[in-house]
Amino acid sequence: MIGTLTQWEEIVRDPALQDLPYKIETNARGQLILSPHKPRHSKQQVQLIALLLRQAPPGEVLVECAVSTSDGVKVVDVAWASPARFDADAAALPVAPELCIEVKSEANTWEELAYKRGLYLAAGAREVWICDEAGTLRFFDANGERTTSALVPEAPARL
Repeated sequence: MIGTLTQWEEIVRDPALQDLPYKIETNARGQLILSPHKPRHSKQQVQLIALLLRQAPPGEVLVECAVSTSDGVKVVDVAWASPARFDADAAALPVAPELCIEVKSEANTWEELAYKRGLYLAAGAREVWICDEAGTLRFFDANGERTTSALVPEAPARL
């Protein structure tokens, strides 16, 4: 995993990658994965950020948060981290934020999102939310799907 973080630090510093219109992640082999997004994806990210700023416990609300996982560095669309887990100077967080949220885009499959959900939980997330194209939220923890969020109990089922 240390090699993965070192490589991620190099990717973050690479000027050729600074202005790409894609979300950049890596896989376990260190290969770059690029994902384009449409405006709907950005709008849903903003709605989720606003929801967390209003309703989440004190902590850091993050967008495009790099997290080291067993399958490379993944970038969580929106996250909430307690002060104990947030490290502003890290190239990628070595432990996942307590809450990781993925916004489904056309390029995502449900299988891919289930895989990423497992990676985030294995990396220390307490909950993972999936927001589909219609704005419906699904909540998951280590025991499976939940009807509501334990971390943000007032979170709606739909944006």
